[in-house]
Amino acid sequence: MTRNYLTLLVFVLALIACEPAKEKVSIPSYSIEQFYKNVNVSGGSFSSDKSKLLVSSNETGIYNLFEIPVDGSPQKQLTSSDKESYFAISYFPNSDKVLFSADQGGNENSHIYMRDEEGNITDLTPFENARASFWGWDRDEKSFYYQCNKRDAKFMDLYQLSVESVMDGKANAKLLYTNRDGFDVAAKSSNNRYLALTQSITTTNNEMYLYDRRTGKRTHISEHFGDATYDPQFFSLDNNYLYYLCNEDSDFVYLNKYDIKTGEKSLVYKTNWDVWYAYHSFNETYRVIGINEDGKTNIKVFDIASGKEVKLPEISGGDIKSIRLTRDEQRGRLVVGTSVSPNNIYVFDMGDKEAKKLTNTLNPEIDPNNLVEAEVIRYESFDGLQIPAIYYQPKVASADHKVPALVWVHGGPGGQSRVGYFSLIQYMVNQGYAVLAVNNRGSSGYGKKFYAMDDKKHGDVDLKDCIWAKKFLINTGVVDADKIGIIGGSYGGYMTMAALTYAPEEFKVGVNIFGVTNWLRTLKSIPPYWESFRKALYAEMGDPFTADSVALYNKSPLFFADKVTKPLMVLQGANDVRVLQVESDEIVEAVKKNNVPVEYIVFPDEGHGFLKKENEIKGYGQIVTFLDKYLMEKKESK
Repeated sequence: MTRNYLTLLVFVLALIACEPAKEKVSIPSYSIEQFYKNVNVSGGSFSSDKSKLLVSSNETGIYNLFEIPVDGSPQKQLTSSDKESYFAISYFPNSDKVLFSADQGGNENSHIYMRDEEGNITDLTPFENARASFWGWDRDEKSFYYQCNKRDAKFMDLYQLSVESVMDGKANAKLLYTNRDGFDVAAKSSNNRYLALTQSITTTNNEMYLYDRRTGKRTHISEHFGDATYDPQFFSLDNNYLYYLCNEDSDFVYLNKYDIKTGEKSLVYKTNWDVWYAYHSFNETYRVIGINEDGKTNIKVFDIASGKEVKLPEISGGDIKSIRLTRDEQRGRLVVGTSVSPNNIYVFDMGDKEAKKLTNTLNPEIDPNNLVEAEVIRYESFDGLQIPAIYYQPKVASADHKVPALVWVHGGPGGQSRVGYFSLIQYMVNQGYAVLAVNNRGSSGYGKKFYAMDDKKHGDVDLKDCIWAKKFLINTGVVDADKIGIIGGSYGGYMTMAALTYAPEEFKVGVNIFGVTNWLRTLKSIPPYWESFRKALYAEMGDPFTADSVALYNKSPLFFADKVTKPLMVLQGANDVRVLQVESDEIVEAVKKNNVPVEYIVFPDEGHGFLKKENEIKGYGQIVTFLDKYLMEKKESK
C-alpha cells in the first residue's frame, strides 16, 4: 500500500512539473483622461417630423445640447456653454426651437430655458431662488406644464404655459394647482379635470388621492392596511382610468388601474420584480413597462388591443434601458447600455428587426474587450441574509496575483447599485482593483421588506452588510485580504465614514465622496422643496428635533472622528445643497488631528454630484493615486 501510494504521488508530481506555467494576463493600462474621453449622452426627444433627436452630451467637457439626424448624418451642436450644464427637454411643436433645463453651479435651482432657431436663449422661469421642472406638453401642443416653488419655497405648484405667450415674449403661466398641504402632483388627465396626488408618510408608506379640479373634491383612493407605496403614472385618454404603481399586499411593485366612475381597482401587470415605470404611447396603441430586474432594466412593450408583447429590435451585446415612441407611434428611440460601454442611442421603425446606432460613446482608444463585464452575485451577511451585489474582477487577478479590492456603496439611503457603465469603476478595475458594489439591506429594487430593513438602523446593520462583503471578496481567491478599502458617494460616503469610525480596523482606506458625517445638521438643513418628503425622511432616519437626536448623534461619524486610524480621502462640491461643504470641512479637520493621512478636494463649481469632465479627471484620478499609495502600496517612481 505504501509503495503504491508513493509511486502514485511521484507520478502526480511529475505530471504537475510537466504542466506549462500559466501565462500572466496582461492588458493595456488606460489613463483617467482616456476614460473621460468617453461621451455621456442622455435624452432623445424626437422633432415633430421625426427626422432628428434632441440630446444632451458632455463631449465638450460639460453637457450641451446636440441634435442627431436619424438618417445617420453628422450631429449638430446647438449650445456652447462652458460654465453650466444644459439638459435637453424637447423640441417645440413643428419648430426647431427647443426647451432645456439648467441650474447654477449645481445649486439644484433648475430653470426652464428656450433656445430659438438663431441660438438665442430665454429663461422662461426667471424666478429668483426657485426651481422649475418640466412636466410635459399638452396633447394639442399649444402649451406645456411645469412645477415650480416660486410661490412657496417648500412646495411645488403646477403651472400651464402657453406657446403663444412664450412667442409674445411674456411667458405668463396659468396656475393649475396650488400645493399648500404637501400633496405632490403625480399625474394629470388630458382634459385637465383630474389630478393624481400623493402624500408621503414614510419612505415605505404613502397615500394617493384623486383631485377633481371641477368640483374641488379630493378623494382618498389608497385606503390600505400596513405599509404600501403608490406612484401614479398616467390617466387613460378617455379620462376614465388612473394607472398607478403600488405594492399593496405585495413585496414587489405592480401596475394597477383605478376606475374613476366606480372606484374599482384592477391588476394590469405584475411580475416577481419591481415594475419601475409604465406609460401608454400617444394614441394608446402600446403599453410600455420598465422592470427593475436584479439590477438591470427589462423593457416590455405590449400591443394594448391584443395584449401580445411586441418584439423589439435585437441589440447584440447590450441592454435596452429605455424607449420613446413618436406621436404617430411609428418610430422609436432606444437607449442601450452595457457595463463596458456608456449608453448609446438607437433608432428604429416599428416592425424593424434591427435598430440603427446613432452614437458611439466609448473612446475608440479603449478596447471594450479589455474592460470587465459586471457580474451579479449574492453573498451571505452576518445574520444569514443574502445581499445582492455587482462584482468587477480585474482581468489580471489570479490566485498567483492577488489584487486589492474596494467595497463600493451607492447613494441614498435607499439607492441601488445597478449593472451599467461608470468610468470611475472601470478605471479602478483597469488599474488592478477589484470592486464589489453592494446593495446592502435598505437598498431599493429587492422588495419592500428588504428596503425597510435598515430603518433607524443606519451605521449598524447596513454597515455590517458592507463588512461582510469582505468575506465574498476574500473567498474569490484572487483578492488580498489585507488590502480591502471602502468607497462611496452621498449615503455611500456616510457608510465610508461609518466604517472608519465604528469599525476602524475593518478597511485599510476610505474614500468619502460628499458623504453625510453629521446627521443632525443634514436632516435640519435639507432643501426647502423637500418639505413634502421631510416627515417620511425623518421616519426612516430619525427626527433631529426630538429624542431621536441622541441616536442621530451616535450614528454621526463626526462626533467619533477620533476613532479613525486609516487613510482618508474626501471629495466635495462647494455648491452642494444636500450635504453642505461644512460637513466635509469638519470631518477632514477632525481626522487630521489623529495624525492620519487625509486628502481633501473641493470643487467650487459642483454640487451634489460632479458634472464637469475636468473635475472628474482631477478628482477621480487622484482617488486612484491615493489608492495606489495607501491600499495597493505602490511605490512612487523617482
